[in-house]
Formats: sequence, C-alpha cells, structure tokens
Amino acid sequence: MSEQQPIRVIIADDHVLYRAGVKASLSTKTDVKVIAEADNGMHLLNLIKNIEVDVILLDIQMPIMDGIATLPEIKKIAPQTKVIMLTMVDDNSMITKLMELGANSYLTKTSDSEVIYEAIKTCFEQEYFFNALTNKALLSNLKQRNPVLPQQLAPVDAQLNEKETTILRLMCEEKSTKEIADIVDLSPRTVEAIRDRLKVKTGSKTTAGLIMYAVKHKIIEEI
Repeated sequence: MSEQQPIRVIIADDHVLYRAGVKASLSTKTDVKVIAEADNGMHLLNLIKNIEVDVILLDIQMPIMDGIATLPEIKKIAPQTKVIMLTMVDDNSMITKLMELGANSYLTKTSDSEVIYEAIKTCFEQEYFFNALTNKALLSNLKQRNPVLPQQLAPVDAQLNEKETTILRLMCEEKSTKEIADIVDLSPRTVEAIRDRLKVKTGSKTTAGLIMYAVKHKIIEEI
C-alpha cells in the first residue's frame, strides 16, 4: 500500500467547519489525501481545470453554483473523477436524479467519518458506493418507471440457479457476506465467489446492477 499514491480528494462545501471536520478525520488515513477545498461549485470547477482529483465530496446546497448544477460540469471536465454527493436530506427522487447525472454515491452529512472514508475508497476502486439510502431510492425508482440509468448499471437476462437466486435476494435485503454465509450454510469466501459470478452472469459491475437485475426479474418484489 505504501507504494501507491493516496486517493486525491477535494471537499466542496460552503460550511468551513464541516470541511475542516472531514479533512481532519481523513488526515489520519494514509491512503487518502485532501488536496483542495472549495466553497461553491464555480470555485470547484476552476480548481479541477488545473489539478487532478480522484474523488470529490460535493455538497448539494451551496451558494453561487449548487451541487446539482455542478455535477454534470464535473463529468464534462473530468469524466473519470468520482463524485460523492453530500446532503442533509434523504430524498429518493433526488438520489435517483443525481445518480442519473453521474453521481457515484450519496451520503447524508450526518454520516460518520468511517462511512465517508469507506465511500471514498469504494468509489475510487469500484466506481459506486451503495448504502441503504441509494439502494432504496433505486428500488423505488425502478418500481415506478423505466429509468434512464448509466449503461453499466443496466440489467441483462441471465439464467440463475437456486443458490444464486437466494444469495441475490439476501443481498437485496442488505445482509452482510457473513450473514448470507450463515443463512445458506456456505463459507463467506464461497458467497463472495458466487456474488462475483452473479455480476458476470448479469453483466453488472456493481451492487446496484445486481439489485436492478433482481427487481426487473421479480426476484425481489420489495425491500
């Protein structure tokens, strides 16, 4: 790990104390480095034109240019940059809209520092970080309409055996790998292998892709 460059992070939030708190908590991590801060969207866009960043923590409500207006512009300037939206509001329709615009995760500003750290690492390594908020929003959205979603999240038809179907259903219920392993009487490592196989079979790169597959194919009716 010491040979790897730390994940470069920018915090965009108009509250100085919040930025300071997040920066302080992340400063204890050797694999993450806050390289800049911005207090509005315009300031952030000017920054990323001149410096390379891996992950942006982006507040939704900011003066001059808010996070919703800023997100699509980030994707134009730095399409590979991962964006984690920060908000005080748990709003299913807002979460779905932001994911469609290219957000890689959605956290409430009450999330503790370990969750923020985990989200940064997971988005950087796996593109998306999904939690109870994002999963429920995506499920709710899928049941109401045919969403316009990122292509890499779109489900495809696949033939799943009974064990795979059971594990997928348990994943949608937000069971941990260990909990699933105990329920289906397999080792956690075997469960992880089946989960990876499910992703290959369904063409999903993320947990959200698997959840969408489960909803579309009525493997799970509700959560």
